[in-house]
Amino acid sequence: MRNAILQLPESRTANDERKVLRAAIRQLERAELYLAAVAYMELDERDSQRALSQLRTDVENLRRHLGERRNRLTG
Repeated sequence: MRNAILQLPESRTANDERKVLRAAIRQLERAELYLAAVAYMELDERDSQRALSQLRTDVENLRRHLGERRNRLTG
């Protein structure tokens, strides 16, 4: 069985590309859980809170972008 993630992007089929995008989305969802855990720690430092907020926003934007890209492949 071929692993879509280990293939070069040029050699992936549309189905392989969907699998890779879904795996990336799952990893970003896990990253959001870790960032939420850090936020729950209430670091009480403005710079840390600002950086954490920016990271959470960036992760969500990337997840949304990959989801839209995946939907274009299926639609």
